[in-house]
Amino acid sequence: MTPLSALWLPILLSAVFVFVASSIIHMAPLWHKTDYPKMPREAEVIAALQPLGIPPGDYMVPRCSGRDEMKSPEFQEKLKKGPVMVATVMPNGMMSMGRSLALWFVYLLVVEIFAAYIAGRAIAPPTTFRRAFRFTGAVSFIGYVLALWQLTIWYRRAFSAAVKETIDGVIYAVIAGATFGWLWPK
Repeated sequence: MTPLSALWLPILLSAVFVFVASSIIHMAPLWHKTDYPKMPREAEVIAALQPLGIPPGDYMVPRCSGRDEMKSPEFQEKLKKGPVMVATVMPNGMMSMGRSLALWFVYLLVVEIFAAYIAGRAIAPPTTFRRAFRFTGAVSFIGYVLALWQLTIWYRRAFSAAVKETIDGVIYAVIAGATFGWLWPK
């Protein structure tokens, strides 16, 4: 068993390396460019929604209040007529990249802390690069990827976006696993 305190350096550095890699991946001009296409007739949609003053949050349209309403002919007609959507309304104005990047880095640290914790329970020093890589890479992959597919399954998020994010997650897991393999206590 390896104590979590002995793994602080690979936890921190793997989060930094993944942060840098994710920044490069998301700044690349083509990779994630098509994840969120432009809304058809965007100006008309904005003009129709602005007067409603919808507060920031997640919404489902149409949304029934219970099973009975879901089975009603009126609700079924709403579904047939459309549009049917899940929408996230964000606060007006520029998105705060600083806040988002800070929260992303905290998330990376949390994933790597769990990777270190689980691997630390299974591996005692000294160990091989490969063994540390396998454990921490697998847990990192789980943290970065598996929950993304729920959005595709339940909310019909684009399959292509989930595939691209899965590839991103594989890259992040390889970086994290390699960092832990390199810096695992001797």
